Amino acid sequence: MKWVMVVLAELMSVCPAFAEEAIVGRASVIDGDTIEIAGERIRLQGVDAPESWQVCEDGDGLRYRCGREAAMMLDRFLQASRPTRCEFVERDRYQRFVGVCIRADGVEANRWLVERGLAVDWARYSGGAYADAQGKARAQALGIWRGAFQLPCEARAQRSKQSPAC
Repeated sequence: MKWVMVVLAELMSVCPAFAEEAIVGRASVIDGDTIEIAGERIRLQGVDAPESWQVCEDGDGLRYRCGREAAMMLDRFLQASRPTRCEFVERDRYQRFVGVCIRADGVEANRWLVERGLAVDWARYSGGAYADAQGKARAQALGIWRGAFQLPCEARAQRSKQSPAC
C-alpha cells in the first residue's frame, strides 16, 4: 500500500491535476497565430504573426496586408492534412488555450509559420524554440523578411497606445 502512495505522489508531480488534454479536430483560422477547434480558441504558443490589419512592405517597397496573408496561408496549410491536434501549454491572460498544434501528417504549425516568414519567434514565450527557423526565413527573405515590417507586438502596442510587450 505504501508503494501505491509513492507512485501516486510521483504521478501527481509529473501530471498536475490542472493539466488539460489535447484538442483534436478541424481547425478554423481566426488570424495568423490563432485557430479554433470545437469552439475553443487556441493561441499558437511561442509565435507572433502580424495582425490581420497590419501592413508590411515587400522587397520592392509595395505595401501588402501581411497579417491577412499569414492567416490565409495558415488556413491552406491546415486544410492540407486534417485533423489538427493542439497540445496544451497553458491558458493565457484571456483564458485562451495556448498550445503547439500539429497537422495529421505530423508537421507542426507553429514552426511552419516561422519557417515561412509568416510569424516571428516570440522568444519571450518560446524560449527561442523557433530562433533557428526564423534565422533561415530571414536569410532567405521569406514572408515578412522580404521587406520592411513592424514586429506584431510593437504594432499592437502602437495601435493601443501602450508600451510594447515584446
